[in-house]
Amino acid sequence: MKKTLFAAAVVAAFTFTSCSENTSENVETTVENTEVIQADAAQTTNVVVETPDYANVAESMKTQISQLVSQYMIMKDALVASDASAAKASANEVLEIARAMPVATLTGDEKAYAEEKREAVVNSATQIAQANDVEAQRENFEQLSESVFAMTKAFDAADQTLYYQHCPMALNNQGAYWLSSNEEIRNPYFGEKMLKCGSTEEVYVD
Repeated sequence: MKKTLFAAAVVAAFTFTSCSENTSENVETTVENTEVIQADAAQTTNVVVETPDYANVAESMKTQISQLVSQYMIMKDALVASDASAAKASANEVLEIARAMPVATLTGDEKAYAEEKREAVVNSATQIAQANDVEAQRENFEQLSESVFAMTKAFDAADQTLYYQHCPMALNNQGAYWLSSNEEIRNPYFGEKMLKCGSTEEVYVD
């Protein structure tokens, strides 16, 4: 199935997303709002994560990746809510799904790619599952996000529109990506502190 990838924005309009940081009640500060303006998607195509095309794999592989995406979204929502316990539980589910992937049924480059991405998923999910602190969990979330998105695209496993989003202030201003099934920004790296900080950088349409 042919996929369309484009920079997220309202056609013939601009998308505005504000980044603002909450501060302590006992500290007098000025909250600064930064508006992130995205260009009209009708004019441009934006691909952040480049992937090969392995769309002809068996449905069993696609089904497992689709389940992985669903569980990833649960973890993302847990991080948005700054719920370390829920994120830990979801990470364990991600591990179970990733390890059950029928990678052995693949051959050649498809198998090598799937093994590489699955290993990245397992490594990052393991770190999240072992962490009790939500900030430590967030440090490992971007690798998981990139790997889940890359597998989904490469194996044509999406059953919904996916939004690859970015916060320039995440991870000590290094910036970080995450995957969402909703265009509305809900930042998993800051939660309520900067819930709407970020922008959609790539959209993957099923």
